[in-house]
Amino acid sequence: MKRSLIVITSVVAMAALFIIGAVVYSNKSADQSQNLAVENSAALNRFSSITYGPADAKVHIVEFMDPACEACSQFYPFVKNIINSHPGKIKLTVRYANFHQGSDYVAQVLEAARAQGKFWPALEALFVTQDQWASHHAPAPETVWQHLGHLGLDFDQMRKDMNEPKVMAVIEQDRADVKALQITKTPSFYVNNKPLTKFGHEQLKQLINSELAIAYPGQ
Repeated sequence: MKRSLIVITSVVAMAALFIIGAVVYSNKSADQSQNLAVENSAALNRFSSITYGPADAKVHIVEFMDPACEACSQFYPFVKNIINSHPGKIKLTVRYANFHQGSDYVAQVLEAARAQGKFWPALEALFVTQDQWASHHAPAPETVWQHLGHLGLDFDQMRKDMNEPKVMAVIEQDRADVKALQITKTPSFYVNNKPLTKFGHEQLKQLINSELAIAYPGQ
């Protein structure tokens, strides 16, 4: 009986230490993310990046995403709905964190669509059909074209544009900024340069609402 009590006490103590350690690690990681965002603020704001929403919006969401990322495709309509629910107050800048195989190619295609004013429709189309071209076991990024046919894009021009130096420069800059900010997962969000340290829909909504209250008091 005494031996069992000692074992139980030891297990409880170990569990408590684990929980305390996890909390300390989480707080440390949050502080590190915030410090990196402050030290590398320029890495969050590149004029070459595509932005949805009015330029003068006071709440600025920066999302580092991978077009092949399932969570990114799930968060996209959620974020867009929040933006549209606060007209004129929020803007979203999308950056590339291409961790999946073939995602650089897809990013080039998206930038080529952007040159024809169709970035957002193209992104939405590829998110909707993501399971058809972004399989983790057999990704087929070269097949994304068949999911963009309804957008009226000039594919011949896109195939030229996607290899232009300015397109490659955007992707390379984003890759460098991902490294500087030590981003390791997608999507990664920043709201007015503040990182989302606890991942989740509700947590992101709370961070956005907090910044809305600061930027637009009493509204």
